[in-house]
Amino acid sequence: MSDYTPTGSGDLAVADARIAIVTARFNDLIVDGLLAGARRVLKRYGIVAEAIEVVQVPGAFEIPLAAQTLAATEQFDGIVALGAVIRGGTAHFEFVAGECTRGLGRVMLDTGLPIGFGVLTCDNETQALDRSNSRGGNKGEEAALAVLEMIAVLRRLK
Repeated sequence: MSDYTPTGSGDLAVADARIAIVTARFNDLIVDGLLAGARRVLKRYGIVAEAIEVVQVPGAFEIPLAAQTLAATEQFDGIVALGAVIRGGTAHFEFVAGECTRGLGRVMLDTGLPIGFGVLTCDNETQALDRSNSRGGNKGEEAALAVLEMIAVLRRLK
């Protein structure tokens, strides 16, 4: 289990929340680990399987468009974005990682819907595997916790 624990959020009583999870198919071995971690956390906080919708897209670059489309349905209280961009020998890494990050930030601010950022940006596959398993701190778990915490925060603020 991840070392991340919500702070300052009080009670995470958001078991009635509906959550969308957008996963990239590229680097699927890594993303599958992130998805398993996110599902574990959502289950632990009482989110039932029927309240979770998983949408798969080709890669990290496409995640923001799927998130924007899901947000526009107004059916979800939060979105968890999961993917893995691994540095290679070209500038492709910077473009994909940067645009994914910027796109998700824009969707979150434009829609007011919390997005848990679980898109790994790693130098190599070993780093990505370490961040997607249950032994070394699963970033999918952290992204799911962050979105639940933000749902609770926003509910209190409203």
